[in-house]
Amino acid sequence: MSTERILFEQTDGIARLTLNRPEKLNCIDPGMLEVIDGHLRVLDRDPRTRVLIITGAGERAFSVGADITVWADLEPIEMWRDWVRTGSAVFDRLARLRIPTIAALNGYTFGGGLELALACDLRVAVAGTEIGSPEVKIATVPGWGGTGRLVATIGAARAKQLIFTGERLPVDQALAWGLVNSVHERDAFAAAVDELAKAIAANAPISVQLAKAAIDAHGSGDPTMALEAMAGALAGMTEDGREGTAAFREKRPPDFKGR
Repeated sequence: MSTERILFEQTDGIARLTLNRPEKLNCIDPGMLEVIDGHLRVLDRDPRTRVLIITGAGERAFSVGADITVWADLEPIEMWRDWVRTGSAVFDRLARLRIPTIAALNGYTFGGGLELALACDLRVAVAGTEIGSPEVKIATVPGWGGTGRLVATIGAARAKQLIFTGERLPVDQALAWGLVNSVHERDAFAAAVDELAKAIAANAPISVQLAKAAIDAHGSGDPTMALEAMAGALAGMTEDGREGTAAFREKRPPDFKGR
């Protein structure tokens, strides 16, 4: 059932993941999180894929967030151990994905749906989209990394306004706030998303991915992982790097040349 609720396809270096519960406004359940996580794990090791697009089925909603019918009956310890931690881990994996990601917001984007969009690198919206973080209206708070990523995207004051009021933000205001990158009429929306994905995919993939890693490291305030990964790759490309590996395999002292 969960695999039917997540559609996945790859064409010409571009992957597309679709939340497929239009009758429920693409709300997310635990099984869907598990399937999404599986696709992300594969994508992060697939050198052929250059861009990931995430969208929702139908024309009403990208996603209205977590499936309330699932988590409303959970005990507090279950909520913390299973629901919140699992969703946060999956969205963190999405945010750290090696390739660029685009959230194609084709309608209502609320709660966990907004948090899913915030975990993507870019957000493109259809005209008329409403965006919100309404958790306080049902006596809970944003999860799945929403508070931190929202602040990083639009600043603390605007994030507080959106979260404290639970209001629905019109897409034009979201564009002015920098919450979305662009807005398109419905008949031009799909083409605009594809054009953006193709423009990214046409560029040197390793350069794009290194640029993403550098930008994300700057934003996180902890560049350690990105620097270590880049340094390791650079060292491995040198003559000394190849000599060190060869010497280990041949069980002999290495002859390093400093180049």
